Amino acid sequence: MATQIAATPERIMQLGLGFWASKALLSAIELQLFTALSETPATAQDLTARLGLHERSARDFFDTLVALGMLHREGDIYQNASDTEQFLVKGKASYIGGLLDMANERLYPFWGSLTEGLRTGLPQNEIKTGGAGLFEAIYGNPERLRLFLGAMTGLSMGATKAIAEKFPFDNYKNVVDVGGAQGGLLVQLGLAHPHLRGFNFDLPVVGPIFTEYISLHGLTDRFSFLSGDFFKVLTCLLRHPADSTTPAPTVPNGCAKPAFAKLE
Repeated sequence: MATQIAATPERIMQLGLGFWASKALLSAIELQLFTALSETPATAQDLTARLGLHERSARDFFDTLVALGMLHREGDIYQNASDTEQFLVKGKASYIGGLLDMANERLYPFWGSLTEGLRTGLPQNEIKTGGAGLFEAIYGNPERLRLFLGAMTGLSMGATKAIAEKFPFDNYKNVVDVGGAQGGLLVQLGLAHPHLRGFNFDLPVVGPIFTEYISLHGLTDRFSFLSGDFFKVLTCLLRHPADSTTPAPTVPNGCAKPAFAKLE
């Protein structure tokens, strides 16, 4: 007769209180703790001072991150784990913290209203408090837009690395990313293929964020920004499907075809 394993509440409790661990990680990213430790490992006292934390709970916070495997501690010296060093240090091309920044700043509060959303069927995002819709709220606020674009870079990091690795870019000289956001794909292409040049086409408000990100990776001499509205451009291309190397015609709705670089 098979031995029946006694049920325990362990799995239920881990799931039910999982937000404790999640919020500890999100706060660490918000504080740029992993970036600080990448510069130099530190004692609890030094790290508390560098991050501007209150000493009452700082050590417990650091040790929580150790218990979660996000940090290592040797004696009183804290340092990043290998994965947090690779993926959560700002300035590295592999940084995915933008997505988690957005989760912390926008999504974490919204999930607190999940029960209400299930009962009412109503949106629980910015619209709930009389704000604009999702994209209006994001693109109308520079800091929120920066978080969102950084999140998109982090979310697509695996795909952009795979594209840079798998596609035969040796056969081409120029590349255009239409709706390229912060420039995550162009950065990965530029780092993997030093001969490539091109530009990112996106809404004007994205330009400064793209320029900052490209500059961070030393690629401003190879990639630039072209502003415009993709939907207007698409309308132009559909109405006037001429070769992209010909002069851009002016069309009745006032939109003109951009001079896209030809892929060679």
